[in-house]
Amino acid sequence: MPALASAATLWKGDFETGNHSQWSRLQSVASDRLQVVTDVVREGRYALKVTVKKGDDPINASGNRNELLYLSHETTNTDYFYKWSTLFPKNYPSADKWQVFAQWHQNGCCGSPPLEFYVVGEEMRLRVGGSSGRIVWKAPLKREVWNDFVMHVKWSSDAKVGFVELYKDGKLVLPKTMAATQFGKEKNYLKLGLYRDESISPTATLYHDGFVMGTTLADVMPPPPAPVPVPEEAPAPVPETPSETEAELPNPSPLPDPGVGTPSAPSAPGYTTLPGDPGDDREDLEFGAPQGCGASATGGLPAMAAVGLIAAALLLRRRPVPVRVRARRR
Repeated sequence: MPALASAATLWKGDFETGNHSQWSRLQSVASDRLQVVTDVVREGRYALKVTVKKGDDPINASGNRNELLYLSHETTNTDYFYKWSTLFPKNYPSADKWQVFAQWHQNGCCGSPPLEFYVVGEEMRLRVGGSSGRIVWKAPLKREVWNDFVMHVKWSSDAKVGFVELYKDGKLVLPKTMAATQFGKEKNYLKLGLYRDESISPTATLYHDGFVMGTTLADVMPPPPAPVPVPEEAPAPVPETPSETEAELPNPSPLPDPGVGTPSAPSAPGYTTLPGDPGDDREDLEFGAPQGCGASATGGLPAMAAVGLIAAALLLRRRPVPVRVRARRR
């Protein structure tokens, strides 16, 4: 028996070895019927490609087949979980005959197994109890997608003890259903591949991947990883709004530009000394140019005003001051 996968699982048949070494035996007519491939996989790097052609009969029995075997030897009252995935390509043939893609077969010679997954027409089915047993689950056949199965089985020939439970694509599709899952005291073993009615003519291909056997649901279907926390984005800055007091105050009017549209105060004369009388042609001491008519470098009006003030001062000097005369008489 191949070595156990790890403490978390009892066995793995997921083809990640790149070959069939995880399995106990092959039933195949040629090496191209059970190929480990890398182009179509459900998980990891490898998967199993199964091909069956009309007439493929490697064990000289009824029907056509190419299958892998794992001698799991389930015994009475044992309780296991099984997980695997199966993909049916777009050209998978539709036939109103049975096409078994996974089965748990009894150690005895012949007859339908106590538990089998198979296709009829466009429907997948799970039957428990052999050819006279009952179909406990059915669903439409889905092509070009991986069908993910997780099955929980209590192995027993007593219908009051044995049961089966099925998850499909992560959802519980068959709650715990009591049924006889063994024939007497015969042990069971796993067969994975394709086994079909010999009257079906078209060549069929399908894929299997990721087979795991464990004792708990977590062994074969771990919970999804915890979501990675997404950092919260900082809130966008809110523009400050003026307070009510600020909003009520009128904006101060700008001071008028002295040089634009408003009269400016007369600027001081450009001389360092008082200008001469009208007609004086002395040069301006600051700018070094004759100004003419007593005008300063900044214009004639301020210079004329200055001349008028000087003349007024001279006239005042020549007039008597009445206030002083009256003061003397007292």
